Amino acid sequence: MNLKPCLPLCVLLALGAAPRLALAETLVVNSYGGPYEAIIEERIIKPFEAIYGVDVVYDAVGSSSQDYAKIKASQGRPGFDVVVMTASQSLQGCKDGLLERLDVASIPNLDRLAPSLASVAGPCGAVHEVQYMSLLYRTDKLAAAPTSWSALLEPELRHRIILPTFQNILSVFLMEIMSLSRGGDLIDDVDPGFAAMAEMARQSVGFEQSSAILESYIKDGTVWAMPFWNGRAQLLVDEGVPVDYVRPKEGTIPLIATLNIPVGADNKTAAKAFINFFLEKSSQEAWVTGYKVGSARGDIVIPDAIARRQITTQDDLADLRLPDLTRVAEKLGEWGERWERDVVSQAK
Repeated sequence: MNLKPCLPLCVLLALGAAPRLALAETLVVNSYGGPYEAIIEERIIKPFEAIYGVDVVYDAVGSSSQDYAKIKASQGRPGFDVVVMTASQSLQGCKDGLLERLDVASIPNLDRLAPSLASVAGPCGAVHEVQYMSLLYRTDKLAAAPTSWSALLEPELRHRIILPTFQNILSVFLMEIMSLSRGGDLIDDVDPGFAAMAEMARQSVGFEQSSAILESYIKDGTVWAMPFWNGRAQLLVDEGVPVDYVRPKEGTIPLIATLNIPVGADNKTAAKAFINFFLEKSSQEAWVTGYKVGSARGDIVIPDAIARRQITTQDDLADLRLPDLTRVAEKLGEWGERWERDVVSQAK
């Protein structure tokens, strides 16, 4: 696959300057480690550097919530120019005035994203991928594929599951989907969800925040099942780890990931060029096939085997549960305290 987009000239012209425009020599991009880092280096960063002559410094430090905490503590000057976060932080950062508002005048490919997905992230976020919370399990340990989130509470999985910490949005989504499956809802009536999570805490071997650490438990066989992002789950399948993943019958919640620019970033022009490059059709095809995720662009061409398990159309999204992320953000403080009190306290 040719990873270089066919319209670098158009990108620069859209930024309001001729192709000879000198962008910053260095661009600091903050995101995740593990397989994410290797794939973004190969599929996005190196092609971008080759076209624009910009050296990208990759900062693989912190989760989305930690990154936003750094942006907030520094009043929008965290030391990086582009940050990968989720739609929740994108909405909150825009509300707090700490993230740059993005527009099609400087990032033309924003206009190529599905409006329903783009709107979820608000005016400060560019949706560069879509995943969903899947139920990942060891195929060599379980006799049959689980079909329900309640499988995590089965006796055979006692001390064979692990849970994300509250700082990982997986925990929030799992609590919400358990609430829904037990007669509550996604935001206002979550008592059933917290009760279920307390049960899971007693069932688990503990809590971890990082996706890279979470996956190490299932790779070495310590854990037999856990919630995990489907893109990362597919990478484990492709590695040959004896695992598979399902979308349980109760449904699931999508993770809408965004590219954002802190309001005090030093290199905003280069940051916008990078985001536009990431949203190019060819770049999205390279990213989706490399990281095994979905895209907000409906015009990408990818193999059927990948498309079947990813979110690639509006119909796919319609089958998922999507809470009001602005309201979720407002609840996080209260829920975080309750998580420590009612869930973590139950871990053995």
